[in-house]
Amino acid sequence: MAIIAPLQRCSWPTKPLDIRYHDEEWGVPLHEDRALFELLTLEGAQAGLSWSIVLAKREQYRQAFDGFEIRTVAAYDDAKVAALLGDAGIVRHRVKIASTVTNARAVLTIQGSFGSFDRYLWRFVGGQPLIGHHESARTIPTRSRESDALSADLRARGFKFVGTTICYAFMQASGMINDHLVSCRQHRICARLK
Repeated sequence: MAIIAPLQRCSWPTKPLDIRYHDEEWGVPLHEDRALFELLTLEGAQAGLSWSIVLAKREQYRQAFDGFEIRTVAAYDDAKVAALLGDAGIVRHRVKIASTVTNARAVLTIQGSFGSFDRYLWRFVGGQPLIGHHESARTIPTRSRESDALSADLRARGFKFVGTTICYAFMQASGMINDHLVSCRQHRICARLK
């Protein structure tokens, strides 16, 4: 009987939802504007919380924020923001919710200037994923020159909840930076993707 080696993955996913997210999404290059806006919103919502909490609420976020359709969210008024503050399925933080509306409006401006949010974002890594070579989670940074630059530029364009640590996590999640451990099977898979 053949012995099947255990699946090698990064050390952080321990819950079933986190494992599925790690194995199917985290670090896979993302290029669709709506999905990038959703991910940036969720990374901002995570500030002060664990990713597991936000990931567990992702489907409710999608419902609450109209599938993260950028134009729709950009048109939200005070009544819609008030309704979102009453939605127990999402993180009910007034500034985080308001920042989602502000950020949607800023994404529309970027799309007008750059053609797409995707084109704008990927310039910060030269259009190609940056490949990390980490053997331990302890060596993975929480920020980089690229996340500093992205954060500063987003803030200059009016974005909120886009500090450098949030931007670095966003860049990892969207595949702009491949920070899977070298021992993780996803490191090799994602390294072949653009």
